Amino acid sequence: MQKDLSNYRKSYEKSALIEDAILENPLEQFQRWFDEIEASDGVDEPNAMTVSTIGLDGFPKSRVVLMKKYTFEGFIFYTNYDSEKGRAIAENPSICLSFFWPNLERQVIIKGNAGKIAENLSDGYFESRPVGSQLGAIASEQSRVVASRKVLEERLQKLEKEYENKEVERPENWGGYLVRPVSIEFWQGRPNRLHDRIRYTLQDDHHWKIERLQP
Repeated sequence: MQKDLSNYRKSYEKSALIEDAILENPLEQFQRWFDEIEASDGVDEPNAMTVSTIGLDGFPKSRVVLMKKYTFEGFIFYTNYDSEKGRAIAENPSICLSFFWPNLERQVIIKGNAGKIAENLSDGYFESRPVGSQLGAIASEQSRVVASRKVLEERLQKLEKEYENKEVERPENWGGYLVRPVSIEFWQGRPNRLHDRIRYTLQDDHHWKIERLQP
């Protein structure tokens, strides 16, 4: 099997990222870009991000999850703490997040340290989820091998009967992570592959160092 993709080329010409026009705090810069992505109405899920961890087997692994909140502290997502990513984070909390927004020819790469958020915050988000999603979080032993999809569906059907007219409580092994960034890079596509790359790096005095990287 072989397929030559060498002729796949695109000229990036939609915008620029210049030092005189950026904000001093990368979280504020992120908010500016995220607002522009939402306003562009060209991405189905602008909060979709790739989460990369170092697994217990020593290999990096990336998967797409949905960011559910961002603040001046960092970026929050939810998952099963016993999942492959949860176990990887427990062993090594240094992870990478990345967003790719092709309609505006942008990406953001975030290096940071992940930690569990307060239980009451996880409770609050879990309560806001549709019942089907709540029960799905209980039904799935995320990342574990299962004999068939039928096993999962039967497990869910059993839970639907068990929790009929009952409140679904958040499982202890399900909740949120806050990723506190130490480095945030903003990438803007430019013509001739001379892309703009601006990196913010957190310093010991809690200020951000701003540098331009070569493409």
